Amino acid sequence: MSDTAVVWFRRDLRVRDQPTFLSAAPRALALFVLDPALLTPSGAARATFLFRALRSLDESLGGRLLVVEGDPVEVVPRVAAEAGADAVHIAADYGPYGTGRDEAVGKALAEDGRELVRSGSPYAVAPGRVRKGDGDPFKVFTPFRRAWAEHGWRGPADTDASTVEWIEPKGLGGVAIPDDEPVDAELPEASEDAALQRWRDFLDDGVGDYSAARDRPDRPGTSRMSVYLKYGLVHPRTLLADLARKRSESAETYRTEIAWRDFYADVLHQRPDSARKNYDRSFDALPTASGAAARRAFEQWCDGRTGFPIVDAGMRQLREQAWMHNRVRMIVASFLVKDLHLPWWWGARHFMQLLVDGDLASNQHGWQWTAGSGTDASPYFRVFNPITQGEKFDPRGDYVRRFVPELRDVEGKAVHQPWKLPDGVPEGYPEPMVDHKAERLEALSRFDQVKAARR
Repeated sequence: MSDTAVVWFRRDLRVRDQPTFLSAAPRALALFVLDPALLTPSGAARATFLFRALRSLDESLGGRLLVVEGDPVEVVPRVAAEAGADAVHIAADYGPYGTGRDEAVGKALAEDGRELVRSGSPYAVAPGRVRKGDGDPFKVFTPFRRAWAEHGWRGPADTDASTVEWIEPKGLGGVAIPDDEPVDAELPEASEDAALQRWRDFLDDGVGDYSAARDRPDRPGTSRMSVYLKYGLVHPRTLLADLARKRSESAETYRTEIAWRDFYADVLHQRPDSARKNYDRSFDALPTASGAAARRAFEQWCDGRTGFPIVDAGMRQLREQAWMHNRVRMIVASFLVKDLHLPWWWGARHFMQLLVDGDLASNQHGWQWTAGSGTDASPYFRVFNPITQGEKFDPRGDYVRRFVPELRDVEGKAVHQPWKLPDGVPEGYPEPMVDHKAERLEALSRFDQVKAARR
């Protein structure tokens, strides 16, 4: 038996709290595969963040990260054979593509007498672990969260780069980590140290006010940890271990957000089709807009030119930062689905193309929550009013003025209804593209066909 293993990094680009290191020790080859099936649709922001995170990981490993390009089903067994490794160690992937990929890689390794070893996952509790008493998966979040908390999770693994003796990857056909793709957005620093520093700063200054401040896009009230969780620069159980020492309503609220992340991963694992289709298939009967006019409306929404300031600010923040505040994500999603009557998957695809923290499970099911077609769904008749949402969560208009320069001279909350200004809408800013009250009634009328499909 060889004393060499392969640690195949995927969504776990860190050296601390790494269960794969413990299972692969004492000697291993560090591997990352540039998989075209994942890179092609990722968008420039996510690709660039990934490449920067890989450079940081390579530095942490003393320059011993082997990067190869191609189909993992072909390249992982080849690398394992050339390295003389008996096993390839991974954190389990539960997404639709990752599940199938890993099954195929495991089969290819087995044909050559090697093993694919799964240790841990990107989640506090892996999908499929939390079940109802009868063994069925949960379809509603609140009982899932209770069972999730009762199930619990392991503490962080005590690892660092020295846990494993990393072998030199020379002669194994590696490629250079690609150069950054052109991206205009402001991206956060892509490293494990940056992730942990951001988390420490949030624990010191932000978590205490999280319950009250997290819905305010005009304030720095969120943790901004989503991109670090996306790429595994920090593990959620590291966050949970720190939160356990913070006994407060805000700490509990943050734990609930981590539970939502695990819940959506569980839902996608149970229903892979829900990445592209309505989870509630009765929503297949919902009429949606189509044709050239629908495409023009979609482009206005994408460009932040709807004439509703909170919506436009959110869409422009998405382009400027490759990120959007979560409250605003719900507002712009509601506007697309219920004011413009466009399919939720149009918006979900646009988000995944631009978001640096784009996570398939959280993104698709967040959109379905707003659309009403998902699990634990907001009732379809709950339609976000973009004016009142702006006035409530951006009461002074600071968020809008930051991202919509045409309105920077409008003071206070008047910025949310610029068409009511004495001189009318400021030059360069569009009039509202729809009448929200009328479109809300139209959305409810269309929902009647969903209700009919359920009979």
